[in-house]
Amino acid sequence: LFYAQRFDEIMQSVSAVALSMVDKGISLQYLSDAYLLSGQRDSAFKYAQRSQLAKDSIYKARMNSLAEFQSLTLKEQLRLRDIEKERALFESSVRTYALIAALVVFSLIAMILYRNNRQKQKANKALESTLTELRSTQAQLIQSEKMASLGELTAGIAHEIQNPLNFVNNFSQLNAELASEQLEALQQGNIREAEELSSAILENEQKIIHHGKRAEGIVKGMLQHSRSSSGINEPTDINALCEEYLRLALHGYQAKNNGFDAIAETVLDPTIPKITAMKQDMGRALVNLINNAFYAVHEKQKNESLKPGSGYQPKVVVSTRNLGSRIEIRVEDNGPGVNADIKDKIFQPFYTTKPTGQGTGLGLSLSYDIVKAHGGTLSVETGESGAAFLVVLPV
Repeated sequence: LFYAQRFDEIMQSVSAVALSMVDKGISLQYLSDAYLLSGQRDSAFKYAQRSQLAKDSIYKARMNSLAEFQSLTLKEQLRLRDIEKERALFESSVRTYALIAALVVFSLIAMILYRNNRQKQKANKALESTLTELRSTQAQLIQSEKMASLGELTAGIAHEIQNPLNFVNNFSQLNAELASEQLEALQQGNIREAEELSSAILENEQKIIHHGKRAEGIVKGMLQHSRSSSGINEPTDINALCEEYLRLALHGYQAKNNGFDAIAETVLDPTIPKITAMKQDMGRALVNLINNAFYAVHEKQKNESLKPGSGYQPKVVVSTRNLGSRIEIRVEDNGPGVNADIKDKIFQPFYTTKPTGQGTGLGLSLSYDIVKAHGGTLSVETGESGAAFLVVLPV
C-alpha cells in the first residue's frame, strides 16, 4: 500500500502532457489492489472506480480518435473519389480535345490534299495543253523540214525534168515538120520519100515516148517523196536510190545556192541485193544526209575562199558496200568535220549547228528515226578531212 500510494503520488505529479490516461489508470489500479489486500474495501472500491473512469476516458478518447480517423478516412475517400472524378473528367476533356484536334488536323490535311489535288489537276491540264501544243509544233516543224527537203528536191527535179522535156519538145517540133514534108510528098505522089519520112517520124516518136516516160518517172518519184509514207515495205534498189537522190539533191542545192558547185560521186557495190524497205522514207533519209554533206562542204568553201591559193574543191561521195547479212551506205564529204563535243548531239531532235532560221534541227533526227525503224543504225565518223555518215541496214 505504501509503495502504491507513492507510485500514485509520483504519477499525479508528472505533467499531464508527458503522462497518458493509461498510466494514470494503472497507478489507480495498483492502489485499489493494495487497499483490497490490506482489507480496506471502501478505499479499494473508490480507487477501482477512479481507475475505471480513467480507463473509460481512454476508451472514449480512443473511440473519438477512431471516429475522427474514420471521418478523416471517409473525407479522404471522398477526396480521392472527387480527384478520380476530376481525373476522369480531365481525361475525358483531354480525349475530347485530342479528338477535336485530330479532326482539325485531318480536316487541314484533307483541305491541303484537296487543294494539292486541284492544283495537280490544273497542272496536269496545263501540261496536257502544253504537250498538245508541243506535239502540234513538232508536227509542224517536221512538216516544215519535209517541205524544205521537198523544195530542194523539187528544184533538182525541175532541173532533171527539163532535159527530157526539151527532147520531147524538140522531137515534137521535128515530127511536125516531117509530117508536113510527108504530106507534100504524098500530094506529089512521091511514095518512097513519104515512107522515109514516116520511118523518121516513127523513130522520133520512139524517142518522144522514151523521154516522156523518163519525165513521168521523175514526176512519179517527186510525188512519192512528197506524199506521206504508206508504211508498206517493198523491194528497193539501194544503188539506184542513192544515185538518183544524189543527183537530185545536188541540183536542188545548186538551185537554192547560186554559184555553188561540187563533185558528186557514187561508188556503188554491184553485188548489193534489193532490200525490203519503205522507199519514200529511205529516200528522205538519204536526202537529209546528202543535203547535210553539201551544206558542210559549202560552208568550208566559203571559209576557204577567203584564203588565197587554197584550191579547195567541195566533194561528196555516196558509196555502198555489201556486208553479207547487212549493207552499208556511206555519205562522205570533205567538209570541216563534226566537233567531238557535239558528235553525240547531232541526232537529237531540234539540235542544229546552222544559224537561226536556216534549219529546224530535225533533218538528221528524222534520218536516224527512219533508219532505226528499218532495223538499222546511223552513225558518224569524223576527222580533219571531213565527215562520213554510215547507214547500216539488214538485208
